[in-house]
Amino acid sequence: MEVLADLSEHIDELKAGIDSGDVFGPFFSIGPFTFSITQYTIWLVVDLIIVLIIVFYAKSRVSMVPRGFFPHGVEWLVDFTQRDIAEGIIGRGYRKHLNMLLTIFIFILISNLIGLIPGAKPSTGTMGTTWALSLIVFVYFNYYGIKRVGFFRYCKNLAPKGVPAALVWLIWLIELASLFLRLVTLAVRLFANMFAGHMVLGTFAVLTQLFVMPLIAQFTMGNLVTALPAIIWIAFLIAMYAMEVLVACIQAYVFTMLTAVYISLATSEH
Repeated sequence: MEVLADLSEHIDELKAGIDSGDVFGPFFSIGPFTFSITQYTIWLVVDLIIVLIIVFYAKSRVSMVPRGFFPHGVEWLVDFTQRDIAEGIIGRGYRKHLNMLLTIFIFILISNLIGLIPGAKPSTGTMGTTWALSLIVFVYFNYYGIKRVGFFRYCKNLAPKGVPAALVWLIWLIELASLFLRLVTLAVRLFANMFAGHMVLGTFAVLTQLFVMPLIAQFTMGNLVTALPAIIWIAFLIAMYAMEVLVACIQAYVFTMLTAVYISLATSEH
């Protein structure tokens, strides 16, 4: 019972830390609003710096025949985004959107992977970041859709052609709601997956700590026996960590793929 009580206390602390982002303190205030710098903000800046380093370093190493692991890795990432996401989904005219898709893919991938480093936090594990990314994507694909056919025709095209006149307004309203739901689902899907993964890893780490700490504090046979269940939690932790690496890559791909799908729908005749 004591172990369960300690576990509950540790998990509550973990949740409180994740929810608050471990606020460093007020940064500045505007009227009733107070803006603070959190660990998520710090790691967001770290993500941006790493992305810029990767981009500029890769640009300096561009050659006809890439040499070394890093140039090959960046070339594969660019080729994958271009071939399987941009060209494969958008088709003709994909090149104008490639930089946008590549930027989103690299940023989310770097953010997700950095969040798996012990002590770090994924900037995509907070709704502020995922909402900002989703809003950028929402404005982007609507802008190009409106630019292609004009505002009024773009709005009119929300209702598919061939719909009976009596149902046009109903279908149009449903499609309009669906359009704004894309903004919500993009943000929530990425946030929920990264937040949940962070919580699961934290829980298994706490369970391991609860069984191991008494043995570290004092080596006795009793504490050694008590620490044996930690082997199971360590195995679970390693397995979950490997799965979270995969999830981090998949979520970056899914977000970028859906961005390409929305761009394709907004800029094509339908």
